[in-house]
Amino acid sequence: MSENLSCGMPRTKAWELFKQYNRDPFHLQHALTVEGVMRWYAGYLGYGGEIEFWGNVGLLHDIDFEMYPGEHCVKAAGLLRSGGADEALIHAVCSHGYGLTVDIKPEHEMEKVLYAADELTGLIWAAAIIRPSKSVKDMEVKSVRKKYKALNFAAGCSRDVIERGAAMLGWDLDKLIEKTILAMRSCEDDVLSALDAEK
Repeated sequence: MSENLSCGMPRTKAWELFKQYNRDPFHLQHALTVEGVMRWYAGYLGYGGEIEFWGNVGLLHDIDFEMYPGEHCVKAAGLLRSGGADEALIHAVCSHGYGLTVDIKPEHEMEKVLYAADELTGLIWAAAIIRPSKSVKDMEVKSVRKKYKALNFAAGCSRDVIERGAAMLGWDLDKLIEKTILAMRSCEDDVLSALDAEK
């Protein structure tokens, strides 16, 4: 896969495509959050020219989950292809199901970030909404680590996937948590505003 990824699809088209298959506010929020997180990581890791592409991958990564949860990352390819997505975007989206539902391995650094951060964003948000602030803006790594160790907390967020993703990136878990908190802080207000606009 080329290390130089272009956007391939306007963001507005990507959002409309996602909403064709997703209505649940939780899924909309997760998609917008992962979009923002991926955009932040693109800048942080030096892929400034690919921010739109990274964002679209984050936005569309769960396109098939609401309607086809049993075929997650399997149905996605057809839905994306019919919506005009290019093959680089399709590969990136489907690769976050590696070892779970598909054998499409994350190759580009962006795909490894998606694999590592996707589940983690869910766990961090679950920890945030029970805080007095209901925000990630005052969230710290130690608070997330405490919740992370409680396996009955946000049990649907796979610790194994998060740890495999960190290993793919060559990062320790604390670095992944720290950077993902920063990424979520960067987009929290925009996510909430976008959700309000959908009501």
